[in-house]
Amino acid sequence: MKRLLVLLAALALAAPANASYEERPEVKTFIRELVDRHGFVEEELKTLFSRVQRADPVLQAILPQTQAQLTWDDYRATFLDDKRIEGGIAFWKANGRALARAERRYGVPAQIVVAIIGVETFYGRHTGRWRVVDALTTLAFDYPPRARFFRSELENYLLLARDNGLDVFAVRGSYAGAIGIPQFMPGSARRYAVDFDGDGAIDLRRSTADAIGSVANFLRQHGWQPGGEVQVKARVEGEAWRALAAGFEPKHAIGDLANVGVRPEKPIDSPVALVDLGSEQRLGLHNFYVLTRYNRSALYASAVADLAAALKKNQSAGK
Repeated sequence: MKRLLVLLAALALAAPANASYEERPEVKTFIRELVDRHGFVEEELKTLFSRVQRADPVLQAILPQTQAQLTWDDYRATFLDDKRIEGGIAFWKANGRALARAERRYGVPAQIVVAIIGVETFYGRHTGRWRVVDALTTLAFDYPPRARFFRSELENYLLLARDNGLDVFAVRGSYAGAIGIPQFMPGSARRYAVDFDGDGAIDLRRSTADAIGSVANFLRQHGWQPGGEVQVKARVEGEAWRALAAGFEPKHAIGDLANVGVRPEKPIDSPVALVDLGSEQRLGLHNFYVLTRYNRSALYASAVADLAAALKKNQSAGK
């Protein structure tokens, strides 16, 4: 399956770009659907898509990895260096009131919110350089493996822009179309973003308060359990445990894991997911699963948890 996805993506990259997206049959169909579903003006959408530019580097960036995956140790080192921790402490101090308010309202600890923003955009420093409409249109119509997903996100982006009075061509983000300080996809922005600074508008690009509240709301809406742990390190023996190291949902009883040689470093009385990071193994609890709703990666969720722990330790030491 992965080889097929690589082939499809490579073919998309090699295919010549049409003169205009507006002229393509599948885009015309998409436009009609938007008109029927949401009351867009057809001629305005035609004009819009005539100005959209295919972004070949976006297709290159999203190609499935064919080389060896980054190891956990290398991945962790990227987000647990001194600059990331120091930047997180500075961000926490600068936005302490908003973080404390978000924790009270949504039950998500400040260090978790800061860690996510730190991993996503280095506290808002790196929010992406691509025109979102170009990136999403390119992926929606020239990347077959995930065309359905990106067409949905393009639809959400156009609705987001219309509802918030945004210039469709002015918003920039990641190569995948993620927007702002917390890197929300348009669908998530429409569902979970909040006006946390109370100015009457939601601005994930310039308002750190809105970004903070939106991250906390996202996690809460996905089931974050206040006061709950994220993960616990584990020791393993033998090889039988490997059959259970799949998925992020906490569904294994500790007793069942003990039967295959897994021992938590501290007592746990709730179901867990067995997470194999390569160089170490961990047990993900419910809040670990919630973090994977933000980014469906065990490396990501573990890096956020570790960065959050480092930030909390250094923040407490600085008081």
